[in-house]
Order: sequence, then C-alpha cells, then structure tokens
Amino acid sequence: MLLRRPPPITPEPGPNAKKIVSWNLLRRTGAAVDCLVTLIEQERPDLLLMQEATKEIAALKDRVGGVYAWAQLPGRIHGLAMWSPIPWAKPPEIVTLPPGVLIDRVCQVLDWGEFGVANVHLSHGQVLNRRQLRRIESHLPVRAAVLGDYNIVGPALLPGFRDVGPRRPTHAMVDVLPLRLDRCLVRGLVCHERMVLPRGLSDHHPIVVRLSPAPEGAASVGRLRGMAEAVGRLRRANVRGARARRDRPGSDGSAASPR
Repeated sequence: MLLRRPPPITPEPGPNAKKIVSWNLLRRTGAAVDCLVTLIEQERPDLLLMQEATKEIAALKDRVGGVYAWAQLPGRIHGLAMWSPIPWAKPPEIVTLPPGVLIDRVCQVLDWGEFGVANVHLSHGQVLNRRQLRRIESHLPVRAAVLGDYNIVGPALLPGFRDVGPRRPTHAMVDVLPLRLDRCLVRGLVCHERMVLPRGLSDHHPIVVRLSPAPEGAASVGRLRGMAEAVGRLRRANVRGARARRDRPGSDGSAASPR
C-alpha cells in the first residue's frame, strides 16, 4: 500500500504576519488611483506592490497617506511602485536587471526588517526572466519574498524559493488563454493565506498573500529543499525528453520497423 505523506501544518498567523497585495495596473487605461483607494480600504494591506504604475499613481499618497515609492522603467511611462501605511526604515533599493530586446527592467527591493520584499515585472523571454530572478536573489536577505508579474510560464526554477502564491490564473492572454503570471515566491517564510481578487479595470487580477517569518533554521532547510526540487524537476524533464526521443520512429532504441 502506498503511504502518502500528510500535508504540512501551517501555523496560525501571529502578530508579525504581513498582508501583501500585488497588482499589475495596466498603464494609463487600467486601474487608477480611485481603484487603488478602494482596494486599500477593502483589504487593508501592510504593503501594496504595483506594476505598470504611471507617475499619476503618486496621488495615492495624498488620498490615503502612508509612504510611496516609484521606480520608472528606463524610457517608459510606467514602472514599479510600492505603498505602505507605515513608513519604512529606508526607501526601497532599485536593482537593475539583465535587459531585454525592447524594455530595460528594474526591480524594487524593500528591507522590511524581518524579511525582504522584491517587487518585480519580469521580461517575457522564458530564459531571460529566470536570469532576472537570479539577479534579484543576489540582493535579498535570507528571508525574502518575490512578488509581481513574472511573465513566466511553468516553474520559476529559483533555487531555495517556494511558490506559495495563488494557483488560479491571474491573466487571460487576448482574453482567451488563462495564465498564472502573477506569483509569490518565498524563502524562509510561511504563507498563511493566498487569494486572487477580482480583476477590476486592469487586465491582471490582484493577488494577496499573508506571510510571516519561518522558525529559526527553516530558512536554510528550505533553501536546500528548494534546490533539490529544482534539480528534480530538471531531471524529470530530461527523462521525459529522452523517452520521447527513444520512442520516436526510426530513433535508436525504438521498435524495429518491418523490412
């Protein structure tokens, strides 16, 4: 009889748990300040991360208070933004990422005390966006979360990190193909809650997670486990590819054809 390992028990969120909302606003034609005010009033996040935010979104601070930081993408009208009701010890760091063919990308990294948070809008290239993740990881503390629009299809393959975000699609390509582009990867953290919110005026759904630091020692264990899982996924992909090649008619190891 096959014995299944019981799922891990997630502890109840303590006073250090933080609620984070991430939303790709859809520059200019999507969600505006009024939408963000409504979102903040309904969800009461400890941190709001935004992608495709234009300079007009800075008016959010005048409407709801708190602190706001904007990182414009080079040569673009939009960029990344963060808002919090409580001031940060220091403003987010802007990290330059490996550039794409058309758009140069940056990332916001916030030192939030007990853990770091990276706000991302990665490139569409499926090799490039994973290279960008590895650049971001080098700027993060042991306990960290990476949230935003990944533009990734399939696993992110970031060693040491676990994908704890919602599993539902967050974007529909040309309103037809549902994709889970908006994600949350963590290292050394526990996720107590995750959900997808209504899309509103944007072409992306906001995602919500509630995170807290994992117990001492779990961060390093999680990093090793994440690396092992990534290696395992790559090995399984290689095995499937080898089987497909072997079973292809006329390939070595395939059934002999009648002569």
